[in-house]
Amino acid sequence: MFHISIEAKTLHFKQPAGTSRGIYTTRKVWYLRLTSDEQPERFGIGECAPLPNLSCDDLPNYELLLAKACREAEQAGGVDPESLRPYPSILFGLETAFRHYARGTTDLWDTPFSRGEQGIPINGLIWMGSYKSMLEQIERKMQAGFRCIKLKIGAIGFDDELALLKIIRRHFSADEMELRVDANGAFSVPEAPDKLRRLAELDLHSIEQPIRAGQWDAMASLARTSPLPIALDEELIGIGTEAQKKQLLECIRPSYIILKPSLHGGMAGAMEWIRLADGLGIGWWVTSALESNIGLNALAQWCATLPTSLPQGLGTGSLFTDNIPMPLEVRGDELWRVV
Repeated sequence: MFHISIEAKTLHFKQPAGTSRGIYTTRKVWYLRLTSDEQPERFGIGECAPLPNLSCDDLPNYELLLAKACREAEQAGGVDPESLRPYPSILFGLETAFRHYARGTTDLWDTPFSRGEQGIPINGLIWMGSYKSMLEQIERKMQAGFRCIKLKIGAIGFDDELALLKIIRRHFSADEMELRVDANGAFSVPEAPDKLRRLAELDLHSIEQPIRAGQWDAMASLARTSPLPIALDEELIGIGTEAQKKQLLECIRPSYIILKPSLHGGMAGAMEWIRLADGLGIGWWVTSALESNIGLNALAQWCATLPTSLPQGLGTGSLFTDNIPMPLEVRGDELWRVV
């Protein structure tokens, strides 16, 4: 018989994390600890981390839903992805806990990454802030040797954001430095075409979610006409069934999708997205949803099993003052498992 205990924890950001939706200073997560009567010395840990005002399962009765899902998993002896489609963060936490338990180690899969033989290329993330603070972040990432930098835009003036991008381009060509931007839906539909045109002049790789999610026809029009490749992120939230995923991708036809299992269907749901995207010639990469190192380790271990060479969004392990220790470290522009 399995047993799952639940522990809530509030994590504290080292520095305020700014997005176009607001500023995060704390982050609440729930840790699951899986044990069994048959092997009392063995355990598995998972992390459930819905994002406030964003996750489809950020609900007032979240703790009750989590407890119910854990009781059902105890009784079933495993995870039922179908029943947890509406609750991706709960599914991801349970998937991780059962995987950890089965493996008996935080090396959740046997890969060159888990053996410490190979790193995962990652992007350097630039949080929103003042022009000065963003410039300081950019300079640190450039000095650290990052070959892919992602800027969150939409909070300061657009001309100031263009100026920051131009600074990077003065030092590095598109061949030397890949630039991604994430608008988090900050552009209005009427202004988006002109802003995308001006951004494309700087040889950017892509833009995530230029307009607010839920405007499929408008996003499809941008995807067809934009000189800058469009990646979907928030657009995937709440799209639970395989049929709905197929409908969205066939309607919008983005260049890329961004996969965050805590938001987009757990690892099982993310694999559905990958299979459908591959069939339509749509690219993809994996990004954390500001989990602690428990979730980040699971994401990195899973990502290392996937056929992708693009830089991933997995450089978030140093965000919190009170993170959970895990043998992960950033070396240059790669995430490594320390063995």
